[in-house]
Amino acid sequence: MSWGTELWDQFDNLEKHTQWGIEFAEKYTKFVKERSEIEINYAKQIRNLSKKYQPKKNSREEEESRYTFCRSFLVTLNELNDYAGQHEVIAENLTSQIITELTRYLQELKTERKSHFHDGRKAQQQIESSWKQLESCKRRFERDCKEADRAQQYFEKMDADINVTKADVEKRSSHKARQQAQMRHQMASDSKSDYSAYLQKFNQEQNEHYYTVIPNIFQKLQDMEEKRIERLGVCMKTFADVDRQVLPIVGKCLDGMTKAAESIEPKTDSNQVVESYKSGFEAPGDVEFEDYGQAMKRTVSETSLSNSREGKDKSTSKSKGKLWPFIKNKNKSPKQHKEPLSHRLNDFMTSKPKMHYLRTLRRGLSLKLGSGPEDFSHLPPEQRRKKLQGKIDELNKDIQKEMDQRDALTKMKDVYIKNPQMGDPASVDPRLTEIGQNIEKLQSEVQKFEGWLAEVEERMPSKSDTHRRSVLYETQTSTAVSNNCAQNRESPDGSYTEEQNSETQVKATINAPPTTTPDIDDEFDDEETLPTIGTCKALYPFEGHNEGTIAVAEGELLFVIEEDKGDGWTRVRRSEDDEGYVPTSYIEVILETNAKDS
Repeated sequence: MSWGTELWDQFDNLEKHTQWGIEFAEKYTKFVKERSEIEINYAKQIRNLSKKYQPKKNSREEEESRYTFCRSFLVTLNELNDYAGQHEVIAENLTSQIITELTRYLQELKTERKSHFHDGRKAQQQIESSWKQLESCKRRFERDCKEADRAQQYFEKMDADINVTKADVEKRSSHKARQQAQMRHQMASDSKSDYSAYLQKFNQEQNEHYYTVIPNIFQKLQDMEEKRIERLGVCMKTFADVDRQVLPIVGKCLDGMTKAAESIEPKTDSNQVVESYKSGFEAPGDVEFEDYGQAMKRTVSETSLSNSREGKDKSTSKSKGKLWPFIKNKNKSPKQHKEPLSHRLNDFMTSKPKMHYLRTLRRGLSLKLGSGPEDFSHLPPEQRRKKLQGKIDELNKDIQKEMDQRDALTKMKDVYIKNPQMGDPASVDPRLTEIGQNIEKLQSEVQKFEGWLAEVEERMPSKSDTHRRSVLYETQTSTAVSNNCAQNRESPDGSYTEEQNSETQVKATINAPPTTTPDIDDEFDDEETLPTIGTCKALYPFEGHNEGTIAVAEGELLFVIEEDKGDGWTRVRRSEDDEGYVPTSYIEVILETNAKDS
């Protein structure tokens, strides 16, 4: 159905309808725009969520990456980030394919509609003007006809009047009336001709207006409206296609999340806990029976300095039997209330072991306050081996990068030599020299860490080797030394410690050496020189770089002035002013008779 033939008289209604159609298109454009804003905001929130739960750049990130469920969660976050990107793509496509295009089309539509209705109003004005002229001709013809009728009637009246006495006057009046009537008839005839001609012209214009001009204009408006509706349909289809286009990628994101979830291996993660926290130490052996009844058989002389020293060593042995410092000892000596002088002397001597406990606590505190040593000696053997291996791998990667840069610069230099116009070969030499120095430094670092790694692997014996060394050590030490069972314990500061006994490896991974803490060392500045309680022989060389340690050579004989307090270190003396700590596992201790009895 055509608007031109069916709606020839609905110009105003068509104007309202087309205006409503444009307003509807604008409303749909606004709808798509708001949908695009929602997609952008949603994508932004999803990205922020993914970023919020990304692992932080710290040591914990490396630990979490070992577990499959943590890696799966990280993959999920990355896939979620890509998922958010697809919603951004939806927003971009909605803007470019619908909003921008539809906005531009609406501007063109408004211009086209305005032009069509302008032509329609112009045609209406022309037909209305022709109608007015036709009405004017009609009224003039009507007036001329009426005047001609009146002139004819007046002439007939004058010609029929016989009562007029003066014949000449009558003749003249009758003649004048006849002329007037003829003139009016001629005017009426002319008006009739004009009216007839203009009527014919108007009918032609009106026929052209309602059957040609207006139908053409309305047909253009109909085509314009159909194009507008068609464009809206295309936009609505695009609206759905924009979502459909990203569905494959969204599906891949979801598949990635599913695959990551399916890759979680509980057994592997539980085994990883073992790998992460395995210390490499052997389980503690049986605790030896300590026969305190032998001490009750001895008598103490109040005037004997040697007995006083034995009391001191006995107090030291009592205090050393405690794992934690500053715990009250409930096992009071039964002889203290019987011998007042010896009791007072023993009280004085027992102040030294308490200071030794402070020194033990100080060692753990220094480990907490300071950063770990470069060789990771503060870690258990197994963890230290992993750290060293990881450091070596990292250095090898850096060496490979430097070597790749050196190869690239070498090729560039060869090109410059062959083609001097491309550059100066000498300009590359400084950089090559710098890279060579970097490679040498990195290689020296690798050698250093490989040496430490070999040392750690050498110190990690099998169970059969541990048993063999335990038997050898039992033959070299006395019963008093074997009372210090080598049990893998933790000191109060949480660091790993070692004690020497029949089941301790002779050469094992050691803790960080005791360091000096100024606030605590001030309490021991005035401490008297400790007496010698035995001797020891160095089984392995020890460099003693850290503060508080002493360097020893293999086979060197030293004096023992303080036994291992459970932290894996023994205090020795070479001369009066040269003393320090050495690893207990590096030496063979032989205590004096008094120290053994205590």
